[in-house]
Amino acid sequence: MTKVISIATRSRTEFIDVTSRVEEVVEKSGVENGICFIFSPHTTAGVTINEGADPSVREDIIYQLNKIVPFSSDYRHLEGNSPAHIKTSLVGSSCTVAIENGKLHLGTWQAIFFCEFDGPRARKLVIKILKE
Repeated sequence: MTKVISIATRSRTEFIDVTSRVEEVVEKSGVENGICFIFSPHTTAGVTINEGADPSVREDIIYQLNKIVPFSSDYRHLEGNSPAHIKTSLVGSSCTVAIENGKLHLGTWQAIFFCEFDGPRARKLVIKILKE
């Protein structure tokens, strides 16, 4: 089963917690045990799993990514969004989570984040559920 969900980002760079939306897709799939594959089909937006309880964690990640890959530098890409491409490559465009007993098998503090690096934009997130 594949489901594509829409995400409207509001900032140039932001991490949006999509855990509940992915959980809803898993629940509706009826799959008790399997794999949930989450994929961003964008070259300037990614997906990651990290702590969801404390918002300062995602702020720290964004802050450090902006230090590592500044918005302004001697980039060659003419569109002006090279930093977004580089950050997406660093973060990655997908993640995989086990499904056990009809639920995502995430750690206590873990959440799934859609990572916008070239917003605001209308985005898509692909969720593929594979039954065991």
